[in-house]
Amino acid sequence: MNYLLAIVTEIIGPILALIVLGGVLQRKFSFHLRTLSHLVTYALLPATVFLNLYETKMDQQLFIDLVSFLLLFIIGGMLMSVLVSRTLRLDRETSAVFQNSVVLVNAGNYGIPVSQMVFSAQPIGITIQFMVMVIQNVTTYTFGLSNLIATRKTGLEIIRELLRLPLIHALWIGAIFNLMNWTPPITLLTTIEYVGSGFLPVALILLGAQLSQIELKTMFHPVIYWSAGLRLIGGPILAYGLLSLLGITGVVAKSLFIASAFPTSRNSSTLAFEYDVQADLAAQMVLFSTVLSAITVTATIFLADLLW
Repeated sequence: MNYLLAIVTEIIGPILALIVLGGVLQRKFSFHLRTLSHLVTYALLPATVFLNLYETKMDQQLFIDLVSFLLLFIIGGMLMSVLVSRTLRLDRETSAVFQNSVVLVNAGNYGIPVSQMVFSAQPIGITIQFMVMVIQNVTTYTFGLSNLIATRKTGLEIIRELLRLPLIHALWIGAIFNLMNWTPPITLLTTIEYVGSGFLPVALILLGAQLSQIELKTMFHPVIYWSAGLRLIGGPILAYGLLSLLGITGVVAKSLFIASAFPTSRNSSTLAFEYDVQADLAAQMVLFSTVLSAITVTATIFLADLLW
């Protein structure tokens, strides 16, 4: 019960409050959402990606173990989502958004606070979640992004579209600075920190503004329930099988198992809106899985305590 109350008040509550704020402001002022989306994609997001990769310290052996698990977990999520999308006979755009909603996890503003609560006495659990967040960022802006772009472009066009995005360059630059232990000039680093700090509230306000324009009846689209089911329930089932297969136990297993149950990443909605690929549906998937996760994540944490 304490976990449930903490998750609702400290994580879900603030997230939903910012989403509601975005909806209220959009109703009153009618923002130009495309401009806000460009601000997030071309300024706030690259700064956040760079900082995540630059600041996260990684133990080499633990990183190898995590990459092995997460690679299999991501591939498993892809296979599940493709199988279901074909079973449901989804069109290309809906299938792309659906796959992203299953594979891309909110490992940052949702996952980090949850881990800080659960592993307050075991810092390694929090470190693992930071590493999960980094790998999820890479997945988001490689698989997730190319998945959406592929609905409109093919071949070299996809590569050109990816290379023109600053967040892709933020990925490799941040990784190099981390690996080489380089420190950016203080003025540049401070500027990036200022810009990156605006990402979370603006991204959630943008999501709320999107949702305010959606008719309530569209929330009953069956694919939304399939998305939430695979993300919130299918994820932990898949994770438990992989952890057993790889022989991962203890705090590492517990941390990864809990991380597998986090809701759909808000970035799946941000990118869908930026590239105009079923943006309304993507936003609804994020909202529905986030609200429902108050129950499923609590259950997953309880189960993790029993298993490890």
